[in-house]
Amino acid sequence: MTNPYLNELKALARSGRYRERHLSDEALLDAASNDYLGLAYLKELHTKACETLSAYTFHSPKSSMLVNGYHPIHQNFERALCEANGFEAGIVMGSGFNANIGMIESLARKGDLLLMDESYHASGVMATRMCDARVEFFPHNDAVSLETALQKATEKRIIVAVEGIYSMSGNKLSIEILEVCGRYDVLIILDEAHSSGVIGRNLMGILDYYDIKPTSNMIKMGTLGKAYGSFGAYVLSSAHISDYLINRAKNVIYATAPSLYDTALAHHALNYIKTNVIRLKEAIVARQQIIKEMLGMDIDGLIVPIEIGDNARAMELQKLLKDELGILVGAIRQPTVNRAIIRLIARLDIPEETLIRVCERFSHNTVK
Repeated sequence: MTNPYLNELKALARSGRYRERHLSDEALLDAASNDYLGLAYLKELHTKACETLSAYTFHSPKSSMLVNGYHPIHQNFERALCEANGFEAGIVMGSGFNANIGMIESLARKGDLLLMDESYHASGVMATRMCDARVEFFPHNDAVSLETALQKATEKRIIVAVEGIYSMSGNKLSIEILEVCGRYDVLIILDEAHSSGVIGRNLMGILDYYDIKPTSNMIKMGTLGKAYGSFGAYVLSSAHISDYLINRAKNVIYATAPSLYDTALAHHALNYIKTNVIRLKEAIVARQQIIKEMLGMDIDGLIVPIEIGDNARAMELQKLLKDELGILVGAIRQPTVNRAIIRLIARLDIPEETLIRVCERFSHNTVK
């Protein structure tokens, strides 16, 4: 069979949805990635991670955590995360995508009900097709609809899956969602990929933002490849849930344990955030104020979604900003979003005067 997917690729190209990989261009200023705090560029963290790794006789986990791949570097980071976030237990995992798949597939069993926000990440949506629970999606951030679904539910075990900050809209989880979950005593999965390191009094995420102490019904998933400037993920929970995941989550049982270098790097990033929280928060607020003044948008984190609507126009604007200002923004198209957007990330590495120039260019070129 020759080129068995040719027609599908042609259809994607016609609709402006064809995707290609491009090598990262270090000459461009990055306003597209999720390295919110700019820690991926901080050489001191790389140096410290290498020093940590050099203290041990081997530098690779070599196997699953349940064979002999569970390393003191993993354990030390898990304990530090629990202390910083107020949870009993933690498990480091391979990636946010990997963590969502393993966590949701194992937690949502036959006879359970899984209620998921319709804007939940694609990894979670994919996991719903792999689990045996009954699955319902509720309207985005709609506490009333969620409560209605809970009132109608007959299942004994119910799981609600939401995000702290949603990756495309950039809006934060409504506190009413958390209040509803508390009233109905359900398990709640908090995907904090885009909120951990960005919001909260201590920059620990949505619970920190609302000053809510974690309960035994709360499960927090966070990624290390965004604000923490590394790679990997973690799941924080009660000791009971953590025990269950170690025994049932296939991504823990059957996958090689996470990279020791990346885990050490993330641990040093966590320490850096805790040490510099006041300065980082001031820089985040400064960029949020620029976006408010220049674009009239109130953003909860550092994600700035600018609706374009047309796929070709989004790609044109992306190229225009690269050519004229030397800055890379995200051109996000279907099916990731319903209508094409420019996704500008107001990263802390971007000088404020440059961010102002980018906003000026957007206001002149985007369709309102």
